Amino acid sequence: MKAMLLAAGYGKRLHHMTQTCPKPLLKIQGKHTLIDYHLQHLAKAGIQECVINVSHLGHLIQNHVQDGQAYGLKVIYSIEEKPLETGGGVKKALPLLGPDPFIVISADIWCDYPLAQLKAPLGLAHLVLNDRLPNKKGDFALYEDFASCYGCNTLNYAGVSVLRPELFLGNTATVFPLMDLWRSACKKGLVSGEYYSGLWFNVGDTRTLEQIQRYSFEYT
Repeated sequence: MKAMLLAAGYGKRLHHMTQTCPKPLLKIQGKHTLIDYHLQHLAKAGIQECVINVSHLGHLIQNHVQDGQAYGLKVIYSIEEKPLETGGGVKKALPLLGPDPFIVISADIWCDYPLAQLKAPLGLAHLVLNDRLPNKKGDFALYEDFASCYGCNTLNYAGVSVLRPELFLGNTATVFPLMDLWRSACKKGLVSGEYYSGLWFNVGDTRTLEQIQRYSFEYT
């Protein structure tokens, strides 16, 4: 299974840091960058090929990661003149990802989810969900193994998923969030999900970045 890291965003809430450094290159504990940990995690899970979409200061990510050989991966880049949002970014990269299901990870999360347990979804998408954003209204509910956008929504997307290319069939938009496609697929019962309660952060502000600096762990 191939993987895609979403790394094209501006990181506006960390603007004083990300004006000259893209968010995936922020260092944790003064050592490795966010993107280093994701690539290490993917390699340890047996992933051999990863697509990274880049836009804002993308050349710095390319210079840092290069061809991925240092991580034990083959890395290919999908270059966006301007960020296309999550859905548009994945859609543009589909020719690089091929016809099989693939993993999608947001490069600005920090978690210890065991990627090796991810499998191809029976439907069009499988989402890892959590309840770690207490100030944000939930986007999903789980009914057994199926995700729904309708009902008692207390869970949010945790930035890790497995998608089938068929999810994008019929979509004519260029810039759009993945949530648009998931909502449509949920109506048809084609989105599975799981709740994950482990270590997880969304690196969206300086407070969260400071919290992460207190943790000491390696992906396993």
